[in-house]
Amino acid sequence: MAVASARTAELSHAERIRSVVAAAGSLGLTTAGASYDLIAMHVVDSGRFTLRVPDDTPLAAEVVCAPRGALGALVEFTDIAPVRARDRVRARVTLSGRLTQSGRRDGNVLVLGLDPARAAIHWQGRVEHVDLDEVFRTEPDALAVHEAAMLGHLDDDHRDVVTRLARLAAPEVRRGVVAVRPYAMDRYGFTLRYEYARGHRDARLLFPSPVRDATEVGVQVEALLAQSRRCRGEYRF
Repeated sequence: MAVASARTAELSHAERIRSVVAAAGSLGLTTAGASYDLIAMHVVDSGRFTLRVPDDTPLAAEVVCAPRGALGALVEFTDIAPVRARDRVRARVTLSGRLTQSGRRDGNVLVLGLDPARAAIHWQGRVEHVDLDEVFRTEPDALAVHEAAMLGHLDDDHRDVVTRLARLAAPEVRRGVVAVRPYAMDRYGFTLRYEYARGHRDARLLFPSPVRDATEVGVQVEALLAQSRRCRGEYRF
C-alpha cells in the first residue's frame, strides 16, 4: 500500500522559511544602491539575522553612510534541489527590512543586523506572507542542514533504494515514468519527483513516524522499504 499520498504532514510556512535560511550557503541582497551575492556571510541566532562583511566592501560603506545608520535591504534565498531534476528551484524566501551596525566588530569584519519588516515564501506557485514573530520563534526542520548531503548520497549511490521507494506511489503516478529523483526530505518523509517524457509530478512518501534528528532516518527508510516489498508489480526506469 502506498504511503499516504492523501494524508498530509508538512512543515509550516515559518518552519520552511527557517529551514531554507538555515541550509542556505548564499543569499542575494538588494539595496537602493546595488545588488550583492553573499556567500557564507549570514547566521540566524536567537531570532536575530546577522551578516558578517569585510569593512572595506561597498556594502559596509553603504551601511556606514546610510541616513541614521539604517539601510533598507531585501534579502533573498533560493532553495534548490540538491539532485539532478527538472525545475530544481523548490522555494524562494525573502526578508525585507533595514540593515544596521550591531555595534560589534570582529577584526576587519563589520557585523550587521537585519531588522526585518516582512517575510515571505514563494512555494508551490504561491507567495505566502508569514508573521515575523512566528518565523523567529520557530526552529528549522530537524533535517534542514543535512538534507542536501543525504539526498545527494541517495541519488548518487543508492538508486536501488530510490527505485524501491518509488513503488509506494499510486499507480497513476508511476505509469509512464522515465526517471525518479529524491527531490526533498524533511522530518515527516520524502518528496519524490516522477519525471515523464513530458512533464513531471511529485509524490509525498511519509515516514511511519517523524524523525527527531538525522540519526533516525535510516530506521524510517527501512520501514518504507519493507512496505515497498509488499507492493505488487515491477517496473523499471
